[in-house]
Amino acid sequence: MPKLAPPGAGLPRIERFVASLMIRWKVARTSREEATALFARQREAILNLLHGKDTVDLSEPVLIKRLPGLEDSSRYWSLLMVLDHLRIVNADITEVIACLTSGRLTGRAADTSKVKPRPTVGQEVVAEFKAGCTRFAETVAGVGDLKTSLKFDHPWFGPMDAAAWHFMTGFHMQLHRKQMERILAGLPKR
Repeated sequence: MPKLAPPGAGLPRIERFVASLMIRWKVARTSREEATALFARQREAILNLLHGKDTVDLSEPVLIKRLPGLEDSSRYWSLLMVLDHLRIVNADITEVIACLTSGRLTGRAADTSKVKPRPTVGQEVVAEFKAGCTRFAETVAGVGDLKTSLKFDHPWFGPMDAAAWHFMTGFHMQLHRKQMERILAGLPKR
């Protein structure tokens, strides 16, 4: 097992600063429909990456080079671990959006160390991920204005309204799709 930074260690300061500016810029220029489409595209791309993979390939952790936006502690995951992380984060963001658009806060803080995957996650996570994506899409479709006055703090990027969290979900899945592509490239040839 490689020696990695602990979960929740975050990103290098300059990277976090640049990412925060980039995300805020993109949120301001991305419509609700575009954010919804980004989420849907990433969901399909992620599921396509899993297609035809056997249990061994799905469960094999692979050490990858760190991508910008990815914590060091997340570099040694399997494809199923990435999916489990996305399942957890998507569920949390679904709750945040539902709360913010209802005029209330969740009552808890976001913490990157609390959204790490189960190391022994099984293939059941594929169905759980799909169901969570459906819940997210239905929640977003069922609410009115995502430009909420209430905000919920992202652990790295500060206070964000429901529209920013909506955008962040697809953007986050895009990052982890790239992670999955690197994992696939690093799997042993069988």
